[in-house]
This record gives sequence, C-alpha cells and structure tokens, in this order.
Amino acid sequence: MSEQICHKADIMAIHDAMDLLSGKWKISILSCMCYYSTRRFSEIISDLDGISNKQLSKELKELEMNKLVKRTVLDTQPVTVQYNLTEYGWTLQDLIHDLAAWGTKHREMIMAG
Repeated sequence: MSEQICHKADIMAIHDAMDLLSGKWKISILSCMCYYSTRRFSEIISDLDGISNKQLSKELKELEMNKLVKRTVLDTQPVTVQYNLTEYGWTLQDLIHDLAAWGTKHREMIMAG
C-alpha cells in the first residue's frame, strides 16, 4: 500500500473518530466517567458547568448508541440511573489522559505569553 493511501486511510479514521466525539460536551462527559468511573446524571451535570439537562440527555444517548457508555437503572426508591464507560469506552482512557496533559501544557504556553 502506498504511503499516500495509508495516510488517506488514517485521515479518514481521524475524521470518523472526530465525527463521533465532536461537539462541546462528549469528551468532557467521557472524561467524567473516566476519572470517576460511575456517575449519576446529577453528578455529571455538576461536573460540567453550563450543560443543560436536555443536552446531557441527548449526548448520553448518542454515547450509549455508539457503545461507549452504559446506562444502568437501579431498583431503588426513587429510581437511580447510573452511567459508566463500557469496556470499549475504556479504550479512550489514554486519549483522555493525553488530552488533559496537552491541555495543561497548552494553557501554560498561552499564559506565559
């Protein structure tokens, strides 16, 4: 396979990943679950300043549909719903940690002038 074809396949794969993970909230939602393992809806809302209930619900449904997040309904009174990463979702852990490290370095670079 030529180098150009290989790079084109990589670029397409990155496009697919960004299509799935794009938007203001998906990476942040996945990060919450990565750092805290299991989260309730209200905990995610408090973790993410500015996200609405409606937006969080929509994002969680999309992440669940893409097999990154699992929704568990517990038989409690009142009913408790928990969210956590699936085994497949955990494959993003290194990416989340790398993004956090890069973001910290970037903030330091920008603040240094």
